[in-house]
Amino acid sequence: MEVRFPNGEVDTLRLLGVDTPETTLSRVSPDEFEGIPETADGRDWLYDWGERASDFAVDELDGREVRIATDPQADRRGSFGRLLVYVYVDGENFNERLLTDGYARMYDSSFSKRGAFADAERRAQRNDVGLWDYDAPEPTPEPAPEPTERKTDTSGGSDLPPLPADSDYDCSHLTWEQAQQVLEDYPSDPHRLDGDDDGEACESSA
Repeated sequence: MEVRFPNGEVDTLRLLGVDTPETTLSRVSPDEFEGIPETADGRDWLYDWGERASDFAVDELDGREVRIATDPQADRRGSFGRLLVYVYVDGENFNERLLTDGYARMYDSSFSKRGAFADAERRAQRNDVGLWDYDAPEPTPEPAPEPTERKTDTSGGSDLPPLPADSDYDCSHLTWEQAQQVLEDYPSDPHRLDGDDDGEACESSA
């Protein structure tokens, strides 16, 4: 964010000790946020919370008079030249509030408030606050197989009788027409209805 000092000087700030999710989807890194999976859904979740964090910062800070403070245990400026600071709004540390409200994780770096920030992050994680309130979507159930319709005797006979207890028809269970239909429906002859492999089922029953 940008800040204008009372003397008119403008500088760019980075909030010290915290890291909100990226607001560029290609740069979102779920591996940086414990418990958020490296999936499309996990990245979308963090991207959404990055947008929420940005909106929250704008709502809370835009146009406000704030106090900033650097930390002697931290670098004064980051790798992009931004001034590393704590921002205080009405006496409250805004950096820590981002952790408390689940908008950010603690950024692993050297600074004097690591203990308090780590506690705030742990509380948010434990209580599923903000971005930590992630629930993986339920897996899409596999479609149930279509029920197999029982074949009927196309020569005008009735439905086939129920399978015996051993799930194996034999010629005593069927009329010749039914046996022939079973053989035509299942040419591999799993019920061994065509003993001489001539294409005629249960010939002695015909």
